[in-house]
Amino acid sequence: MESVYLLIPVSVVLVFGIALAFWWSVRSGQFDDLEGPGFRVLMDEDQPKPPAEAAEANKRNNG
Repeated sequence: MESVYLLIPVSVVLVFGIALAFWWSVRSGQFDDLEGPGFRVLMDEDQPKPPAEAAEANKRNNG
């Protein structure tokens, strides 16, 4: 029975800590966009070189 006197306040503090962490994560925008980061991995961010730069780079490499 004595352990209940310790476990109840510890569990209440733990619940408030978890609630505070959840509130902070919602306020800081952790749950704003759930699908965007997954699609961002698949996006190709490499920009093709303009034709003039590609021809010039090709001349330097072959010349």
